[in-house]
Amino acid sequence: MQAPAEAPSPASRKTSSRTWLHRLLNIINWLGLALLLIIALFPVLWTLLNSFKEQMDIVSSTPRFLFAPTLENYRQVLQTPAVLSGLYNSILIVGSAVGLGALLGIPAAYAIARYPMRMRDDVQFFVLSLRFLPPVAVAIPLMAIWIDLGVYDTKFSLIITYLLTTLSTVIWLSIPAFQRVPREVEEAAVIDGYGPYAVFWRIALPIASKTLLGGVVFSFVLVWNELMMALTLTSEQAATLPVIAATFTSMGQEVPWGVLNASTVLLALPPLIFLGLLSQLLNAMLKHP
Repeated sequence: MQAPAEAPSPASRKTSSRTWLHRLLNIINWLGLALLLIIALFPVLWTLLNSFKEQMDIVSSTPRFLFAPTLENYRQVLQTPAVLSGLYNSILIVGSAVGLGALLGIPAAYAIARYPMRMRDDVQFFVLSLRFLPPVAVAIPLMAIWIDLGVYDTKFSLIITYLLTTLSTVIWLSIPAFQRVPREVEEAAVIDGYGPYAVFWRIALPIASKTLLGGVVFSFVLVWNELMMALTLTSEQAATLPVIAATFTSMGQEVPWGVLNASTVLLALPPLIFLGLLSQLLNAMLKHP
């Protein structure tokens, strides 16, 4: 004759209830994360879908998820000569501004973070203050300066203008990255015979490279999508891709939503490509044998 099963003890019941509560909280967290992800990605996905729709499918009062896709919007964008000119200007101007900003800003940030200097806090505040003013407050005085110097609507003037943004952003984001590099590692490198430049290039830069990459990419995205200053400081010769994309709103009497969505998708591709190429480049440069 079998003995009756023992009732679970209070401790085991308490452990079981905690396990179920923990699982329930995990499920709620994952559902909340999934909801936030859907909210964040829905505008991007909707823009991508609209770029393949006809005008009637986009302006329909009922959202259409099933439609006959078309490439006419992309064809119209890519066959516009101004788009190719704007793409060339954007790559040249933004690439030059970001490259110069990283070349000058990263060593400057390392010097501010590592070497004692008077008014270091004031220098950091001044660098950050370059981002305080709205673009329109900066663009109008710069437009007057470039007109007086005879370089209005040139790539050179826009590169210098964007350099103010990239330089301040790179310096401000790079200072904390170098401050997190352990001083003991650099002191050990000095004991091994490394000079100041070797410590920077071979020790501090590889350790802080991931954070520095984020700062460079962030500055690239800022100036790549910048419209107000480019619209004020250019007219035709140095117009960037955001300026050209903005002109599509004046095509005809009806807003070409399909063309606008296609130009938005194309405008978002270069930063993604830049991020991938820059990541591979830094991995190849900083990879230890």
